[in-house]
Amino acid sequence: MNRDRFEGGVRDLRGRAKTAVGAVSGDPGRQFDGAIDQAAGAAQHAYGRARDTAQVWRRDGEHLIDEASARGRAIADEAASRGRHYRDRAEHHGRHAARRADKNKGATLAIVAAAAFGLGWLLSGDR
Repeated sequence: MNRDRFEGGVRDLRGRAKTAVGAVSGDPGRQFDGAIDQAAGAAQHAYGRARDTAQVWRRDGEHLIDEASARGRAIADEAASRGRHYRDRAEHHGRHAARRADKNKGATLAIVAAAAFGLGWLLSGDR
């Protein structure tokens, strides 16, 4: 509860008391002042409640931002980890392919020549 809610409640009660005293004593001026205090107190109390609600929403929003940031970092870390894993696998397979090509130079040359011929044939317009 903030200051506005408390002061608004007190002002509302004081206005109710003034209105009651004015009604009992037959003083319309006091009744009018009491009604004004009641309305002002109710408005101040409502303003205080709105401030409290805004603070709760702000706190909830900050919590959501923190949670979203944590989830985003976790996703980024997971993506980086998977990227490193696939990079390592690609390097491993690339080294393996290079070793096999080095051992079988004749077969590698025939495969590269066949691939170049096939690619040239596919890209030429005179088929």
